[in-house]
Amino acid sequence: MDRRARGSAGSPEMAVKRAVPNVTCLGCGCTCDDMEVLTIDRRIVEARNACALGAAWFGDGVVPQRSSIAGRDVVVDEAIAAASQLLGRATSPLVYLAPDISSETQREAVALADALGAAVDSVTSATALEPLLAFQERGRASATLGELRNRADVIVFWGVDPALRYPRFTTRYAPDPAGLQVVDGRRSRTVIAVDIDAPGGRGPVDADRRLAIAPSDEVGVLTATAAIVAGAVRSDASSSRGDSVWRTAGELAPLLVAAHYAALVADGEAADAAGRDRARSAALIALAQALNGPTRAALCTLRAGGNRSGADAVLTSQTGYPVAVDFTRGYPRYRPYDGTAGARLSRGDVDAAIVIGAASLVPPDLLSMIARVPAIVFGPRASESALAQRGIVVDTGVAGIHESGTALRMDDVPLPLRAVLDGPRSAAALTRALREALAR
Repeated sequence: MDRRARGSAGSPEMAVKRAVPNVTCLGCGCTCDDMEVLTIDRRIVEARNACALGAAWFGDGVVPQRSSIAGRDVVVDEAIAAASQLLGRATSPLVYLAPDISSETQREAVALADALGAAVDSVTSATALEPLLAFQERGRASATLGELRNRADVIVFWGVDPALRYPRFTTRYAPDPAGLQVVDGRRSRTVIAVDIDAPGGRGPVDADRRLAIAPSDEVGVLTATAAIVAGAVRSDASSSRGDSVWRTAGELAPLLVAAHYAALVADGEAADAAGRDRARSAALIALAQALNGPTRAALCTLRAGGNRSGADAVLTSQTGYPVAVDFTRGYPRYRPYDGTAGARLSRGDVDAAIVIGAASLVPPDLLSMIARVPAIVFGPRASESALAQRGIVVDTGVAGIHESGTALRMDDVPLPLRAVLDGPRSAAALTRALREALAR
């Protein structure tokens, strides 16, 4: 550890440099765990190996450490006491899991919802509900990102270029790295870009093959390709038809069937799926399942960062359901269509809400609805959120920067979080203290 004197009156202060290896980044769902973070005097000065998205997520690591009630600064214990009184009076409270919290904090939040007899939901219901429900209804042929890295020799990027929102996906997982069955890395793989004529719908620029599809034909092409793969329709017969859907399917199906291991990569977040057919996720699953006959295949659904997959997993392990869970009857009920946070707030079925996590990452329209009811925020930069002037807010550290714990990668693989800086009180400790205050 190097030290250098900064020089001041009296005892000289020393600037402490520290390098923390093997840090996990929650900037996107890739959850890269090979960061080396350099700090000087409790400030991050560099995050080695981080992409631009990761560097922005780490920032300098400095967060506010305030607690306030309707904009008036108070001590943390006073804020917790006020929050317990607010939630204790509520008849229809909502517990909302925002991003940038650890799985340990998510468990505390679910326990709080159980104790309150509240509804509990996460950002997944507003951003990735469609693929989640399709997985439940149809199952899925999935794999870890390590499996794709080691085995996938044909990779289809379905209407997504990972470089835009998941910058290190291609260099860490596929297609660039060498693997057990693809020893030459990119040269051993065939990359197919399916370009959807919609914003954000183009595949990687360096693809070996490109197929262009209109948004209205997307589900049709997936369904037709699955039919050819399953042997229900001959490939040569389909390509001879005049319909562009069947021509495209007839071109794609042989490429997939010829693979030793095919990977379908699609974005599961709503930001790049606006205006698309709602049957798209189910059609992608059906194609991946059909391919696991003539060859092997997996569907990889990309997710954004902040441990969003962790929220789904924690809710499932604690209640049996991944989103939109209702404890009002004293036991968990699953209401994925009319029980989401957005649906409840729009109907006026919420009389108090607590957001646990980064309020800045809650969809803006949902956050504006939360602002209409008495609200509490325990999370990173809570004092800078739109709810700070009316609600009860307590700043916490960021999981993976100021707080250790666990987070899930987009493929549901758990990874350790390693704190690199001291920070405010953790969201898990605050949530536990709130539950204890309610019990008293």
